[in-house]
Amino acid sequence: MVIMGVDVGGSGIKGVPVDLETGELVGERFRLPTPEKAKPGGVAETIAQVVQNFDYTGPIGCGFPAVVRGGIVYTAANIHKSWLETDVEALLREATGCPVYVINDADAAGLAEMRYGVGRQYQQGVVIMVTIGTGLGTALFVDGKLVPNTELGHIEIRGKDAEKRASDAARQKKDLSWGEWGVKFSEYLNYLERLFWPDLFILGGGASKSLQKFAPSLQVKTKVVAAELLNQAGIVGAALYAAQRSGELAV
Repeated sequence: MVIMGVDVGGSGIKGVPVDLETGELVGERFRLPTPEKAKPGGVAETIAQVVQNFDYTGPIGCGFPAVVRGGIVYTAANIHKSWLETDVEALLREATGCPVYVINDADAAGLAEMRYGVGRQYQQGVVIMVTIGTGLGTALFVDGKLVPNTELGHIEIRGKDAEKRASDAARQKKDLSWGEWGVKFSEYLNYLERLFWPDLFILGGGASKSLQKFAPSLQVKTKVVAAELLNQAGIVGAALYAAQRSGELAV
């Protein structure tokens, strides 16, 4: 079964069909720059161009950087405010001419990791995936089932959004060493640990590739591992979500 996955990021919109039997990409990812200001019309047009590149006409899954419930966008922390209350699924269906199913981007990455990556071994208990990049995305799983739209990167720590202290963007902005930043990120994981007592933390996003550099700074009881799917997780998870929503694949 092959279904198109699209990942909407702050700097680029990427897509490629995905073989859901294996979780592998079918061909090379096609990427276009995210339009300036990332307003709905421009983003929809760009996604349509990504899809057209593959002459694809089936269901499409889209990972999107916001809380999305019933196809409606409810938050706009890292996207243009005009997205609020927009029916993103209807907008993208009109732009592409295909059935489109939209999911929070971190939830998409989590779905992929739990089905095809390191999370396969943890289908019982509580798993939290944290994607570390411009912000902090989170995906929460209980006995392998997704609890959608947790947005735990926005919990308050020391009077600030957690992602303003512990994201990779915060590390770069403050020019912190991996060890210095690791202390701040450890504080964030400690906070999640006290709230949820998870069995596993999975770290994804760009910074996860440097886990060995900041692992000594992590003072948590929970096991911490790096994601396996890395940059393709969002695309794979979005395609998986579309397959589940469209009835092509059992949840």
